[in-house]
Amino acid sequence: MILDKINELLKEVENLSAQNAEEVEQLRLKYLSKKGEITALMNDFRTVAAEQKKEIGMRINQLKQMAQERINELRDNCQTEKTDEKAVDLTRTPYPIQLGTRHPLTIVTNEIIDIFTRMGFVLADGPEVEDDLHVFTKMNFAADHPARDMQDTFFVSQHPNDVTKNILLRSHTSSVQARVMENMHTEDGKLTSPIRVICPGRVYRNEAITARAHCFFHQVEGLYIDKDVSFTDLKQVLLSFAREMFGADTKIRLRPSYFPFTEPSAEMDISCFICGGEGCGFCKHTGWVEILGCGMVDPNVLEQCGIDPNIYSGYAFGMGVERITNLKYRVSDLRMFSENDTRFLREFEAAN
Repeated sequence: MILDKINELLKEVENLSAQNAEEVEQLRLKYLSKKGEITALMNDFRTVAAEQKKEIGMRINQLKQMAQERINELRDNCQTEKTDEKAVDLTRTPYPIQLGTRHPLTIVTNEIIDIFTRMGFVLADGPEVEDDLHVFTKMNFAADHPARDMQDTFFVSQHPNDVTKNILLRSHTSSVQARVMENMHTEDGKLTSPIRVICPGRVYRNEAITARAHCFFHQVEGLYIDKDVSFTDLKQVLLSFAREMFGADTKIRLRPSYFPFTEPSAEMDISCFICGGEGCGFCKHTGWVEILGCGMVDPNVLEQCGIDPNIYSGYAFGMGVERITNLKYRVSDLRMFSENDTRFLREFEAAN
């Protein structure tokens, strides 16, 4: 009888079990698909006597609902077990993942920026992929200057007939200064406002990677242009920076040098903060350590950037962030800055 078949299926449904999603799907097909056993019961329902239709119909609906609920329950259990298995990665190391900290170059860059912004400088930024016009031409580099050779600079594209159209990876952040200057003047060469900017960024040069050199590194350059700017202004700003960065007793000295974009130019040294200027192995027994280059902006640079050199003057300076970081933290190998070794980075947790 159909009633006996319903009772038999109810007992089967109550005891259904499955180990995985595939077995659950097989149970669904067996009982609830178009060719399943419960569907077959509903087809047989047409032959039931009229006085039994109400009772048997209710029992079939009860069976169908019970089967659906049981199969859904088995499916949910299988999905939960699968999720739990994925949550445990048996290939992971038993030790917790060690996180690093703020990069030493970032720490030093932020410190340099903080010092100069308190002096009134503002941040300026520019593209790392630049044109020759802003990297070299407007910075007073001669057409045959060695810096324009492939041995020194990474070129993206070159135009033999017009070097100003060359595209390259910038070799210094002076290109940012050029862009600032050309956007801060009127048609008659007058400044819309005094220029006082600090330009941090990554630069690229075609050098072999060693403990003392790298093909990319970081610079911070500064520029101040206004009326009646003098070398004395530059010296005072750099002295204030050195004492903020390396200590209140730090002394500086300026040695004559040459840069295409400044005249006069100078290299700046600070008194060795390890030996106090007495002389040691770190300062090569001179008592002094070189940290940056500086000078008064060459009138040709002002003119190239559209600023009248008869009205305005200015100074510029630039330093390597890796150089300053080495002085502060005595990192002997430049390659460590780009290896992302968390053991190295954790040494700077106290500096954050």
